[in-house]
Amino acid sequence: MLYFTLDHHKQTESCAGAGTVLRFGRAAHACIQRKENNSMEEKNQPRRPRCSPEEPQQKSESLVYGKNPVTELLKSGSGVDTVLIAEGMAPAVAAYYTALAKEAGATVKRVHPNKLRLMTGTESHQGVAAFASEIEYVTVDDLMAAAKAKGEAPFLVLSDGIEDPHNLGAVMRSALLCGAHGIVIPKRGGASVTPTVIKSSAGAAERLPVARVANIGETIRRLKEQGVFVYCADMDGVSLRKNNLTGPIALVLGSEGSGVSQLVKKLCDGVVRLDMAAPGTGVDSYNVSVAAGIILYEIQSQRGAQQG
Repeated sequence: MLYFTLDHHKQTESCAGAGTVLRFGRAAHACIQRKENNSMEEKNQPRRPRCSPEEPQQKSESLVYGKNPVTELLKSGSGVDTVLIAEGMAPAVAAYYTALAKEAGATVKRVHPNKLRLMTGTESHQGVAAFASEIEYVTVDDLMAAAKAKGEAPFLVLSDGIEDPHNLGAVMRSALLCGAHGIVIPKRGGASVTPTVIKSSAGAAERLPVARVANIGETIRRLKEQGVFVYCADMDGVSLRKNNLTGPIALVLGSEGSGVSQLVKKLCDGVVRLDMAAPGTGVDSYNVSVAAGIILYEIQSQRGAQQG
């Protein structure tokens, strides 16, 4: 006859290991009973409905699809943020829409046809769709005119390739609250004003004028010709509070990964730096939207002190 001897601590061991330890007697019976009760409770719990992978995504009101509607939208001169072209579309047709999108200043993305089907909710998308701009863009001259109408020195923010829409929205929120007259974004190489940007900005994107330009560098040159002093934010600049940030001013903010491009940096009149209290920790920079908030508030403070 074969006997098993179990220590007392194994008999009273937690039920979590019930699948790997033999139990006898009352302790084992209690453990099994608790497991059965737990199983019954789980069965009686309402189950979360599964999301079908084929369920269409909620269609955006700004989404236009179909060859003729997209063509008319791109030729109309209305703002277009992104054009989606299905993979597998005939090269000549894809080239046509790519050229139209470039002329309109829109970004082109190649996507799987099934993604277009889910986004549009129909098989009749004809391989092309476009996101119409959520806002009405203005010109840089409009921003300058707005400052003049208020009797204030121009105060602008320029995006040199901010890609994350959440960051762009947060920057716009800070810009509005700190008294900026508008923001300038690139037509290509950065986030446009999408529903995500508007939501992240807490509505500031619908109140702060936005100009979209083909070339940030050329815009900086034009601003300097009009007497605007252009700063950019970078780690090798001058400490923020050591700069005179009054008068006509524009602040350039770079992308999340590479910061301000070298060409744009060379065009700027000055470079500002944010000091850090914890160097050498591996965290070597502020998030772009956080840095923007700090610098913009300092600009607002200095301008306010000058007016007072």
